[in-house]
Amino acid sequence: MAHHPIHQANKTGPFGNLTKDEFYRLHRVKHEETFMTNNKNMRIFTQSWQPTSQETQVIGLVAMIHGYSSESSWIFQLTAVAIAKLGFHVFALDLRGHGYSDGRRGHISDINPIIQDCIQYFDAARSAHSHLPAFLYGESLGGAIATLIAINQKHTWKGLILNGPMFGVSAKFKPIWPLEKFLPAAAMVAPRWRVVLTKSLVEKSYKEKWKRELVRRSPEAQKSEHPPAKTALEMLKVCERIGKRCKELEVALLVVHGRDDSVCDLSAVEKVFSMAGSQDKRLEVVDGMWHQMIGDTLEIVEFGFEVIFNWLVERARRFTS
Repeated sequence: MAHHPIHQANKTGPFGNLTKDEFYRLHRVKHEETFMTNNKNMRIFTQSWQPTSQETQVIGLVAMIHGYSSESSWIFQLTAVAIAKLGFHVFALDLRGHGYSDGRRGHISDINPIIQDCIQYFDAARSAHSHLPAFLYGESLGGAIATLIAINQKHTWKGLILNGPMFGVSAKFKPIWPLEKFLPAAAMVAPRWRVVLTKSLVEKSYKEKWKRELVRRSPEAQKSEHPPAKTALEMLKVCERIGKRCKELEVALLVVHGRDDSVCDLSAVEKVFSMAGSQDKRLEVVDGMWHQMIGDTLEIVEFGFEVIFNWLVERARRFTS
């Protein structure tokens, strides 16, 4: 299986010493970007990737959702490139309030409109490639969103891949005061107040220092790595909602989670996984891995993504062979 392109990056940029065009030519991937107008007349930034090599057979479609304070560009796109090279049309968007999309930076008062943005874009992508089996991929908060989409669109997706999903907030990441009891009042009185946790999201998520520097160099990086009170409260509500509805999951399911993840709670992931109604399901807990797989050591990046890539290709070929 191919190496992940993160290994070509350096602390100054995701393409290393190459220009963006040189990078995509090297990997033989076609990249397109545009804006979608959602039902609130907001501009939502979208991207797609597909292999250009004639030797690569297209075997599926993958819809990707990034996490909180992330974006579909910068280093997230490197995983999209890796998946495209395996023979997939890949689609992703910047969640509202993130990246190049409209919206107040990092503010999520209600997850439902964000879910609707994703469904609007992914439905259009699938309709243009209806002959291909479609898969959902989500990281962190994006994993929670992907899970809720899979529950709402039961017979639409052939597989759900979750990389460090947010099904619960780790006790190591919360402040010493009772977060759940304090947030409702804070969200009402000062919704824009940012919750200062023990460390920043970037510091807790990316193990390798140069990758933390790279993430912070993104032109669209969040100005603050701490979520506003109302956003933090909505995240807790999303976790609670998934806990109540995870039995409804029927899609083929792969969950990869770091044993040393101090942002998203492993025990919550194990609980959701055990309760999921999926007949075809696998949980891979990676020893030593932090929250962001792409931010980890070479060995963990290669192992973790090989699990994901092999699972994805194997499931896609079941529908195209």
